[in-house]
Amino acid sequence: MPGSRLTHDDRRRISAWLAEGLGYAEIGRRLGRPTSTISREVARNADRGAYQADHAQRVAGGRARRRRPVPGAEPPPGGRSEAARAFVERFAGLLAGTGLPRMASRVFVCLVTSDSGSLTAAELVHGLRVSPASVSKAIAYLEAMELVGREPDRGGRRERYFVGDDVWIRAWRADTGAHAEVAEAARRGVEIFGDGTPAGDRLARMGGFFRRISEQMGGVTGTAGRDALTVLAALVYAGRPLTVEDLAAALGWPRERAAAALDMAEHRPDVTGPLVLRRAGPGTYTVSPGEDRLSAAQRAALRPEESRETAHGGPVVAGQRGTSPTR
Repeated sequence: MPGSRLTHDDRRRISAWLAEGLGYAEIGRRLGRPTSTISREVARNADRGAYQADHAQRVAGGRARRRRPVPGAEPPPGGRSEAARAFVERFAGLLAGTGLPRMASRVFVCLVTSDSGSLTAAELVHGLRVSPASVSKAIAYLEAMELVGREPDRGGRRERYFVGDDVWIRAWRADTGAHAEVAEAARRGVEIFGDGTPAGDRLARMGGFFRRISEQMGGVTGTAGRDALTVLAALVYAGRPLTVEDLAAALGWPRERAAAALDMAEHRPDVTGPLVLRRAGPGTYTVSPGEDRLSAAQRAALRPEESRETAHGGPVVAGQRGTSPTR
């Protein structure tokens, strides 16, 4: 059921569907899970890039056992040394400086520095010396950002909160996606305000900056990234607009895989590099060079000679430039 942990049978299905070439979004739909749950599962539990159900089950089980608290092994947060409490406050202040709410920062650092790797709400209240409502609000914020997770306590009557092993990877990917969206929005702004206008120039510089950050942070990894590049290569090779069905048939893929690859190529300019996927019509796609890679002057210099002369009001000639064609 959604929200519960993946079972061994769920992992067998994920492994089989990945082997069939299905994307994370389609697998999530079939299991009734968010796409992020599937991508996180594969990222955390794959073995050297290959996802196998039995290996993933062992790794996930071992991780859950490591998070179980050993009775009496860890003092309550309130019983920590003054140095430890001071560190939590200083570190939380640094995180708050990045935009994370102060209370959410304190809860997050408290979880990161716990020996068992997880704490109950009561332990957080006691350790941070705040109200239960403050902890509850902070946990809700952190869960919405996918920075913490929850699991039943050993007795099953309470829940324990923990920071997942892959939280840094997920935060990195979230930042990468946000930078790519800003770059794409800036590119659209250039089209609206006009290339060469003051606003267009500022947006172009802004888009180029965020695109470079996204490319440096993200790169192209995994099956989804490779599939996105493959559909771009297919569109370039075809030299004409193609539908999802055309691409699926030509590549020998299920339709869902081709659709997922197009979706990534359309919404992740950091993946597509110098090419931009565009819609040529309803359900039809084509590619074109990314305009933010070249300045207006560079694009003008690279246009065919006839296009340049036409743009400047000059004659279009078939022979030597400046002469009439031989009759």
